[in-house]
Amino acid sequence: MQASGDDNQVIWLQPEAPAKPQLGQACNGCGVCCAAEPCPVARVFLWQWRGACRALEWHAELKQYRCGMLLRPAHYVFLLPRFLELSFRSWIRRWIAAGVACDSDAHIE
Repeated sequence: MQASGDDNQVIWLQPEAPAKPQLGQACNGCGVCCAAEPCPVARVFLWQWRGACRALEWHAELKQYRCGMLLRPAHYVFLLPRFLELSFRSWIRRWIAAGVACDSDAHIE
């Protein structure tokens, strides 16, 4: 899949992943946004500034991508105490607006 904009970029996604929805439509787990660039959560907690997010997880049984920081934060943030995991997940869900709407303006070819 190739995302085009000001900079052409090639991103690799599973062939079974759903097609990217239009900007503003419901999120469907296509993974384009996270494969194209890391979100603020990845920048702050994973210190990742470019490339596909390391926490982007493919879930074959759902045929969708999911945010690993949302599903398994302690796997990615090693010093996160277990008792804070639920609160952290809630905070991450709000910060990235998980499942709300597509916020990627990438054009897929």
